[in-house]
Amino acid sequence: MRDIQHYLRPGTLQLTSLPPLSLYVHLPWCLKKCPYCDFNSHEMRQSELPEQRYLDALVADLEAALPLVWGRTVHSIFLGGGTPSLFSPESIDRLLADLRARLRLAADCEITLEANPGTFEKDRFRAFRDAGVTRLSVGVQSFNDEHLQRIGRVHDRAQAMAALEEAARSFETWNLDLMYALPGQTPAGLEQELEQALAFAPPHLSIYHLTIEPNTYFAKHPPQVPEEDTAYAMLDLITERTGLAGLQRYEVSAYARPGHHCRHNLNYWQFGDYLGIGAGAHGKLSFAHRIVRQVRTRDPRLYMERALAGDAVAQEEDVRLADLPFEFMLNALRLRQGFALAEFSARTGLAITAIARQLDEAERRGWIMRDLQRVQPTERGFDFLSDLQSLFLPEAG
Repeated sequence: MRDIQHYLRPGTLQLTSLPPLSLYVHLPWCLKKCPYCDFNSHEMRQSELPEQRYLDALVADLEAALPLVWGRTVHSIFLGGGTPSLFSPESIDRLLADLRARLRLAADCEITLEANPGTFEKDRFRAFRDAGVTRLSVGVQSFNDEHLQRIGRVHDRAQAMAALEEAARSFETWNLDLMYALPGQTPAGLEQELEQALAFAPPHLSIYHLTIEPNTYFAKHPPQVPEEDTAYAMLDLITERTGLAGLQRYEVSAYARPGHHCRHNLNYWQFGDYLGIGAGAHGKLSFAHRIVRQVRTRDPRLYMERALAGDAVAQEEDVRLADLPFEFMLNALRLRQGFALAEFSARTGLAITAIARQLDEAERRGWIMRDLQRVQPTERGFDFLSDLQSLFLPEAG
């Protein structure tokens, strides 16, 4: 990592204030790699996890990065993976204690841990809460055993239901992850899945369209998935049923009861800052004259070696001025409420005139509505989100 003076030197940007700061911690191991997953995850049995060495590496990684965030308050922490719940509650307790000792955490800091519904993981949920986790995200994906098998999940329907019951008992706020447009799934089948999910009254529901990502097993061996029109009909069904259940769609794939929005993800979507530590973790940090993106070493073994030597960052670059509008819009336009024009200027250091032509075009196509203060995507804008976002690419400008 470069000397702190590098980040403070004069540059092309002039940010008058820094955005809120979050911390992302990547715990990269899973019991089994899912065929659709393109995250940095690696198969490893629970008994083989190098928990303490990896925690040592995370602490070393954080300590090397502290000068970049010195004095700033952390408003949310997200322990993602992989399957973070493979780590013992004692290890999570140690990790959170190490973070608290080195960072200034907000009094109401949201601390999320991703968990899978496997039986032994379910038994840890209360202990994770006692360790300081405030929010659990349970990766159910489906309640149908056939679908679960087709997408390579290691749990079954019964385990999923038991895990959600335990999550509801142990946590005041928690998230249920579902996927739709799965191989062999019908709208009627999805309706049953939704009924089952909503029966648990989740405070937060994330529902993702199964996408075939490059460099995955499904990319090499594509499954037969529902046609595009069927997938659109499924999304309409999701929007209708979640609305009737009192869940507000506040982001393209996120639905929540009042007071249960995921603050960590909201910070991403609002172009906030986040320090990313752990194997392959990404980060985005703002300084007075530049915005920097970082990526940590991807391979877990090499990451541990390099982090313990104080050299975990594999890539680092300043975000180009020309890329800032697209980088901001890529996330902000995913939000139902859109963004405040003043927020665009505060987070990017750019004047609104930098995106005036693109906003005019988006409005002409019926993809946004706006006034003198805010820009919001319309229903049509949500349906054509990729096209709307691409208006702000440098090439399109």
